[in-house]
Amino acid sequence: MGDGGSDTGEDPMLDSLICVAGSSIKKSGFIASHSTDERERRVIFVNAGGEELRRQGHSEIEVEADRFFQGGDVLRTDEEVADGGDLPSIYQSARYGNFCYEFRDLPPGDYSVDLHFAEIVYTNGPRGMRVFNVFIQDEKAVSELDVYSIVGANRALQVMNIPVSAGKDGVVSVNFQGVVGSPTVSGICIKQGAPELQLVSSGRDGKSLLCDNCFAPVKLTAAENKAARMSFTAKYEREIRELKAQCQMKQDECYEAWMSLTAANQELEKVRAELDVKFFQNFTLGQAMEKETEKMAKISSKYEHDRRLWVAAIDELERKMKAIKSEHSQLSFEAHQCANSIPGLNQMVTAVQSLGNIRVFCRCRPLNMEEASSRPQTVVEFTDAKDGDLGVLMNGSNKKIYKFDRVYTPKDDQCDVFEDASPVATSVLDGYNVCIFAYGQTGTGKTFTMEGTEQNRGVNYRTLELLFKIAEDRKKTISYDISVSVLEVYNEQVRDLLASSPPAKRLEIKQVSEGVNHVPGVVDMKVENVDEVWNILQTGSNARAVGSNNVNGHSSRSHCMICTVVRAKNLVTGECTRSKLWLVDLAGSERLAKTDVQGERLKEAQSINKSLSALGDVISALATKSSHIPYRNSKLTHLLQDSLGGDSKTLMFVQISPSEHDLGETVSSLNFATRVRGVELGPAKKQSDTTEIQKLKLMLPFCLCQLKCKDDTIRKLEENVQALEGKTKSKEQFSKSQQDKIIDLENQVELKAELCGHLEKRLSQVYEKMQRKEEACYSFQQKVKELEDRLQEQEQASSINSKAKTRELEDAVKEKSQQFQRHTEMLQKQIKMLEEELEAKQGREYMYISEPTDTFQARKVEAKPLKIEADPFSLRSLNSTSSGTLLNRGEQSILLKGTDSLRALRHKRDLQSKGPENNLFLVTPTAHKKPISAESEPSKARHLDPSRAFARISRGGKPVGSGSSAFPNRVKESDSSRVKIWLR
Repeated sequence: MGDGGSDTGEDPMLDSLICVAGSSIKKSGFIASHSTDERERRVIFVNAGGEELRRQGHSEIEVEADRFFQGGDVLRTDEEVADGGDLPSIYQSARYGNFCYEFRDLPPGDYSVDLHFAEIVYTNGPRGMRVFNVFIQDEKAVSELDVYSIVGANRALQVMNIPVSAGKDGVVSVNFQGVVGSPTVSGICIKQGAPELQLVSSGRDGKSLLCDNCFAPVKLTAAENKAARMSFTAKYEREIRELKAQCQMKQDECYEAWMSLTAANQELEKVRAELDVKFFQNFTLGQAMEKETEKMAKISSKYEHDRRLWVAAIDELERKMKAIKSEHSQLSFEAHQCANSIPGLNQMVTAVQSLGNIRVFCRCRPLNMEEASSRPQTVVEFTDAKDGDLGVLMNGSNKKIYKFDRVYTPKDDQCDVFEDASPVATSVLDGYNVCIFAYGQTGTGKTFTMEGTEQNRGVNYRTLELLFKIAEDRKKTISYDISVSVLEVYNEQVRDLLASSPPAKRLEIKQVSEGVNHVPGVVDMKVENVDEVWNILQTGSNARAVGSNNVNGHSSRSHCMICTVVRAKNLVTGECTRSKLWLVDLAGSERLAKTDVQGERLKEAQSINKSLSALGDVISALATKSSHIPYRNSKLTHLLQDSLGGDSKTLMFVQISPSEHDLGETVSSLNFATRVRGVELGPAKKQSDTTEIQKLKLMLPFCLCQLKCKDDTIRKLEENVQALEGKTKSKEQFSKSQQDKIIDLENQVELKAELCGHLEKRLSQVYEKMQRKEEACYSFQQKVKELEDRLQEQEQASSINSKAKTRELEDAVKEKSQQFQRHTEMLQKQIKMLEEELEAKQGREYMYISEPTDTFQARKVEAKPLKIEADPFSLRSLNSTSSGTLLNRGEQSILLKGTDSLRALRHKRDLQSKGPENNLFLVTPTAHKKPISAESEPSKARHLDPSRAFARISRGGKPVGSGSSAFPNRVKESDSSRVKIWLR
């Protein structure tokens, strides 16, 4: 994928990760190639977990945003990724988890895949936190890849040139499966065409051939192939020896750990024996100490018993004396207070709050679903509702305006209604009688306004909740007692809704004093918090009589009345008040012709209309200031007599319907509300509670007598206390001596307990050491097993690979032997020509087989042994004809230093013609004593004596002159190279 330098050395660990031949691992990031062909080969380049990238830096490449994935999550980091190449930002994001990629709509054919990784999560390690496999087209391509163990954290890593084929469906799938932790990938690049082996000259001496993809030597001769095979085999044998050495080292470590564990066990046994001895000693000391403790406990218990008796007697006497004194002072204070308050009660002036007329609030309900579906005409207008004006369309054209203290539209909620009613309701805490009632046609929302729902509560609950809140704020100056009772008037009968069973007699209304009524036998429950209030309200609401008719499916058939009695006492001035708050939900007014009820429902409707008519008569009498107010015409008005009178505060909610069908009832309710608003009650008065003062006056003489008796009793008790104090001092001295003995015994017990604690700590430390050694031993055993398994797997794999490679090399040798046979024939012809020249030109000492003069002049022939380290796959991929053309190209010259006779040369020629193959080694300078590397060729070359060879040539022919036309460039003997020929 790029033409940058690779960090893919021959690392056995990296080789074991690659499962597909031809692919490689690169320890650096992506480096873009400037080649047009390379850019055109890219089909898809996806930035996993990241955004689209275009022309970043000097790399002219487009990277697509993350797509083609299924499952997984996204990781991103702002830290810089080292060795990121031309696109470091692709390594700052990744997709991780359980995911895979499917690239669709690809043309059928061969492709190669590049994978980009970086560890950006476990930046502090350790190794093995993220290990995973990569499958391409359901075949494993990368096995147990751990990015952190290869390059570390925040560093780029590439797996390049993984071959893959796309079928007719045009799908290439890349699946990631975690072994340890979740897999991750930063980028995927798919290139068109299978990876090719591109040969370039990149050796140190300029002559070794390397593959651009895997950087392995290629195009070698048969001898070099054999040397490579031997080198490859030697490499794996060396790795096997290293693994065996590591295995032996781990076994030695396990043995040492086992011996250390055995020694620790022996030491543990000794410590246990010592601990048993100490435990037995401690047990005997404990028994002796228990006996002494029992004796001391008996003495101490006896002492404590006597001491408690005396202390209890003294405390009781002191308590009685304090109680008598406090009671005496309290009685004295109350007596003086009562005496001082008697003349002041006649002159006390209470605060007067004059509200004038009865306050009337008008609330209109919204249209229900049935009314909204029929789309009736709305007859109510709220244009000036903020000013208290309500408009009603009479007969479609005429408009009548009603004036009230407050007008609520259907959009106003419960909070808005209670906000305006709360000042009147909370006046009950100041000692005023308050009455709040809801009036209107059935089905207009009276019960909703007063009771509400659990999620949207009405005036009743909100009022009592506010009372408790204010009482809590005033508790330092005023104490309140609040009690609640719930009644209903059903068919002109008073019913108690909190009673668990029906009463034996009917509940009747009795007059306690002028204008004050009471219902004997009613349940009056004292409440302390709002939760108790809600339970009481729910109980009363559930017991209320309800029914259904043509107008309302859940119509209230009675008047529900909640009476809250508040008794207050001012802790500063001593003022006491008793006031009542009536919260009344009246039954709805009905027209019998419209509701069309019969039987029991008819009787209920008649009773409701009668009581509402009586309420209208009372309002009319109050409005006209009549001398007689007909409160007793109905049980409803009789109960509300003290709240509808002139010394209370009254608030009325009139509920109306906006529907055109209810226009008659709406106008009737509004007319009644207008009359009520015109009633003048006069200023409200505080309801003082004088019962407590009368009781105190009666108790005053009795308290004075009791006070004298208590004084005499106090004198006698003081004398008894003095006598008891003398006896107590003697007992205290005896108890001190006993306590000193107990302290000594406790110190001894603490010392023995510390000794036991030290022994237990030492035992726990030894046990922890033993556990750690056992864990280390177990881990060593597991590692040894893993190494043995891996060694067996590698041995099996290497044996299978070596057999297959051996067969392939034998086939290659057979092919190359035929090529070398043809080459040998050519060499024989050249040798014949050289023999004729040698016979004609005796006296010369050297024979040259040179390259063309234009490349040979003024250059010393220097060659180093060819180091062959190619893997078998690279050797198989070479062109079989490459090794047979090294001598025929004319690009390199071979200099032979003639030291043999003509007969020896002929003998060599015969051997060459008979041999199956020849391996020609590159020449080396005379300064090197080892002309052939031990790694590339184990056989030794033949060494010749130059003096003897020269003697043979001189006897067989004439010396060769220096002016030969065949070799114009003469080479000196000191600068020439020797020819080493190995015949096999």
